[in-house]
Amino acid sequence: MTAPPETFDELVGELQHRLPSLSPAHRRLAQRIMADPEAVAFMTISELAADAGVNEATVVRFAGSLGLKGYPGVAHLCRLRLREQAQLLHRYDTMESDGEELLQRATMADQANIARTVSRIEPATWDAAVAALSEAPRVHVMGLRKCHAPAYLLGYLLRMVREDVETVTVGAGTLADDLRRVRAGDCFVALAIHRYSTETVRAAGWAQRRGAHGIALTDNPGSPLALTADEVFYVDVSGPSVLRSVTAFTSLTQALAGGVAQALGHQARETLLDEEALLRDFHAYTDEAGG
Repeated sequence: MTAPPETFDELVGELQHRLPSLSPAHRRLAQRIMADPEAVAFMTISELAADAGVNEATVVRFAGSLGLKGYPGVAHLCRLRLREQAQLLHRYDTMESDGEELLQRATMADQANIARTVSRIEPATWDAAVAALSEAPRVHVMGLRKCHAPAYLLGYLLRMVREDVETVTVGAGTLADDLRRVRAGDCFVALAIHRYSTETVRAAGWAQRRGAHGIALTDNPGSPLALTADEVFYVDVSGPSVLRSVTAFTSLTQALAGGVAQALGHQARETLLDEEALLRDFHAYTDEAGG
């Protein structure tokens, strides 16, 4: 590194680059900082050391290895991150209190989540992910708990525009059976946010070792999914209440499926026509006129 990081994003980029070669102690520090900069911003050096299971000297050496002036340099970059987030959310705090406040806050938070998520996507990352989802012999999608809904949606939408798409589940002990079908050259899409599902993380790692192309939809650079994916999309999940939002996840999954449909062109159109024919033959929907 030619110069120390000057922003939190630069710090994250450097930590991601170094993560595979870090010692276990330094890796725990890096992951803690990337996963929760808001908390680290106000921790003392002793609190961070205790939280990461290291001693204070290790924290000092870790900061120095990044070219920062001790732990205060790390905390300063985390506070910059917190300041940026505070500016983005300031308008929510100035809203008038009334019966519709939660609805307004939720709507505005989701708009901000989508905008921040999209703003972080590099064109090269997008193109590579769409190509993998379009061209891989088979696509496997996995997301559990809070991420089950967007994972199911992505699998459903992809099956509408291409063949050989599977949604991986852990129901009835079928995870091993689902993973056995993953082959080299397939595409494995993993979705998880903090706290990260053990099954999803392990499955994504297994798929990587198997030779599958990995795509991760996750919440921050400290996510273990970031280490097993060829393309990573960081999705904002902030919300005005105790519940985290999956709206940006939904928007991104729909956009990815749309990108695949566009890439496949005529092939996607034929798949959709076959789908519509089946739906008609099996009377999947009631008559629009109703009775």
